[in-house]
Amino acid sequence: MLIINARRLTGPPVAVRTAGDRIAETGADLVAKPGETVIDARGGTLIPGLWDHHIHLRATVAAAASIRVGPPQVRTPEEFRAVLAAATPQPDGWIRAVGYHNSVTGDLDRHTLDAVVPHVPLRIQHRSGAMWFVNSVGLAALGQADHPTGQLFRQDTQVAAATAGSATAFGPLSARLSAHGVIGVTEATPNLTAADLDSLDDAVGEGQIRQRVMVMSVDSGREHPNLGFGPVKRILDDDTLDLDGLSEWVAAVHHRGSAVAMHCVTVAQLVVATTALRTVGVHAGDRIEHAAVVPETMIGDLVELGVTVVTQPNFVAERGDEYLRDVPASEHEELWRLRTLQSAGVPVAGSTDAPFGDLDPWAAMRAARDRRTVSGSEISISEQISGAAAVNLFLGEPGDPGTPRELTAGSAADLCLLSASPEVVLRELDGELVSATVIGGELMKR
Repeated sequence: MLIINARRLTGPPVAVRTAGDRIAETGADLVAKPGETVIDARGGTLIPGLWDHHIHLRATVAAAASIRVGPPQVRTPEEFRAVLAAATPQPDGWIRAVGYHNSVTGDLDRHTLDAVVPHVPLRIQHRSGAMWFVNSVGLAALGQADHPTGQLFRQDTQVAAATAGSATAFGPLSARLSAHGVIGVTEATPNLTAADLDSLDDAVGEGQIRQRVMVMSVDSGREHPNLGFGPVKRILDDDTLDLDGLSEWVAAVHHRGSAVAMHCVTVAQLVVATTALRTVGVHAGDRIEHAAVVPETMIGDLVELGVTVVTQPNFVAERGDEYLRDVPASEHEELWRLRTLQSAGVPVAGSTDAPFGDLDPWAAMRAARDRRTVSGSEISISEQISGAAAVNLFLGEPGDPGTPRELTAGSAADLCLLSASPEVVLRELDGELVSATVIGGELMKR
């Protein structure tokens, strides 16, 4: 394949020839060879394909078939009750709802849900992904009929095992990712079972998932030729923080030759995570996931440790109005930092955290550049980065997400072609401009 008449994001013209799954040659004036497929970019922009460095594939597929019961779709108790009353069960017999936030109708428990849906199993996921709320019929189906509240914290594995239906159909999600120019993803769900890994490996091998996939779980020991294994992820929760235990876990993972990725959405979690790394030592590839709140005093710690921060600027837009309402103004500058981290020398990469954030990486880029909420309000405007820097958040290697890939001979033929000039691309940052996605030298159908 030969792509001609393209421009790099930085402006200069470029043509790219692929051979197999690699870039064979780049230059300004490459000439087509006999029988070579030629794509004329007509002055459009050619960049390495995007990589979403933190996403939950199976949960994103499930969320697409679920009912939304949180902002912005549902905001009031009346809307909440109306949506659930009109819901019909999925083929597995359950009503599955996602995106709930306490601002809609306060704390949920089994009795609240029984008053709305008394006779059909119902499970509702909090938008954080940490909690399931289940009604009494659902609890009985899960074998937890005596559970006092129906609030199941960090019980995804148990809920999934008890509600598993047909095999996950990844094809539509993969097509959506390709339409956005995404050529690879990091599956950030921790503690994947051998069956989970087998399922993902099969989905990639069979072409249901066209993207390259790296997982953040321990290798099960079985052969998974279609998956890459990255840092091992651990979720931290404030009420179970244990520095000694975490340090022992980090040391054990490092001893096996793997990096760690620690989920940190509060200051307390970040303090314990960085302290554990300082105690044990840092392994190449260690990551902090989210870094939702970073006090000024902790930026130096991240620099000293040399860890990469994988963050989600899309939440500035998606949840910013709630932050402005609920978070003290003095703490706004600590939320979802970008510029200050990069300026200090912290490697930073971007992701969507779908389905807990919107799947569109271009929306995340706009949020990184504009720092505007849904209502148009600005939040921590000092953390704005340029459009080019926002694109670079999604260009990193899976194992080195803070370092953008380049269009160079010998690198993977994973490409994103946009129909507009670099000037327009950087102004719009819109996935609608994606005209072609190439993964491993193969053009994805739109």
